[in-house]
Amino acid sequence: MKKFLQLNTLFLLLVVCLSGCSSIPFFGKDDDEENVPAETSEQILYKDAQRSLRTSNFINAVAKLQQLESRFPFGRYAEQAQLELIFAHYSAFHLDEARSTSERFIRLHPQHPNVDYAFYMRGLAAFDEGKGIFDRLIFSNSARRDMSHARQSFADFNQLLTRFPESTYAPDARQRMIFLRNLLAESELQIASYYIRRGALVAASTRARYVVENYAQSDVIAEALALLVEINWRLGLNDAARDSLKVLAINYPDYNAFDASGRFIFEQSIQNRNRSWTNIITLGLLDRPEIPPPITVE
Repeated sequence: MKKFLQLNTLFLLLVVCLSGCSSIPFFGKDDDEENVPAETSEQILYKDAQRSLRTSNFINAVAKLQQLESRFPFGRYAEQAQLELIFAHYSAFHLDEARSTSERFIRLHPQHPNVDYAFYMRGLAAFDEGKGIFDRLIFSNSARRDMSHARQSFADFNQLLTRFPESTYAPDARQRMIFLRNLLAESELQIASYYIRRGALVAASTRARYVVENYAQSDVIAEALALLVEINWRLGLNDAARDSLKVLAINYPDYNAFDASGRFIFEQSIQNRNRSWTNIITLGLLDRPEIPPPITVE
């Protein structure tokens, strides 16, 4: 999924470079320039910015485009320069600036024919801002992980799809939303597991129920239901535990915590989460975690 998203990003940015965002081609030559007897200072500055973009000198491109916007705020290249400034900031890894520039363009030009590009880049900047979080998902401390960029990116892409479902950038945004949805659900479950290990069962239940209620299409929904079975059983809420178990059995009958007789085996669900270092070092001989007895769907 990650490789697919990265390839899609490169493809879409190439599309941006080769396609027109307004009457002036994006990163292209002004088709009216041959009819202009002498270049104006605005044209010279814009061509300098284009040259920097074509040679991937994005820092210089940012400076030129900002200068162009400052000196000619109502010029013929003003809106085009603002769109290209989003791309230049993003390519220079100025992700916060790319996001703020996108938001500014959306605010100033809500009816622009290519405003969908600004919506897309706003979400993409937040998506890439959290890449370090994505890469460390399995190994990071669940209680300390900040998923704000992932949530923001999900919301941004959702807004793009709501307003521009037929946008060129819609297919990529949908794929990224699937990835983000699974990521956010996984994060909630890791936090729930963290709470279980520390005996905060009510807090763990809240997190698991949030996944079931808000990420029903995620890849970890079965795991969320299994956690609810365990949490409710530990809390003495046997009816609630069996209700969650019924939902799990109906929708995920092949879940690995069910044995051949259809019993829910807690040990399979808990796995190594509650094992102490003593238990791990002694290969399970000492300090074994408390495992509730198997239960059956009624």
